[in-house]
Amino acid sequence: MTTDPPPTEPTIAAAGLQGLCPRCGAKTLFGGMVKFASRCRACGLDFDRFNVGDGPAAFLTLIVGAVVCIAAITLELSVSPPWWLHVIIWPPVTTALVIVSLRVAKGMLIASEYRNRAGEGHLRREPPQP
Repeated sequence: MTTDPPPTEPTIAAAGLQGLCPRCGAKTLFGGMVKFASRCRACGLDFDRFNVGDGPAAFLTLIVGAVVCIAAITLELSVSPPWWLHVIIWPPVTTALVIVSLRVAKGMLIASEYRNRAGEGHLRREPPQP
């Protein structure tokens, strides 16, 4: 009788890039484009207990906005396309970059929280001394 080796935890980067469960490595982290599943279907890890928040969204939107602005200005100065071409190109590019980068960042944050056993501060606080 053979026993399967225990699943190995993926790296933080692999969990973020591939949407892997930080405990077992199954592709079960996301239930939608950027929405976490409530728990891992393979090992049962509760993803709802992790608090990633909206920090990555604001930070990545600023980064993606800067990259898209630089690209749009570069295109305008080098080729000078008609204005409607900018309207066709940049909204979908911006949306795709925000969704992809947000998915990766949120996945990496939840894997980091799991790896470092992070929790809400009030759960670890010592009781007050009399």
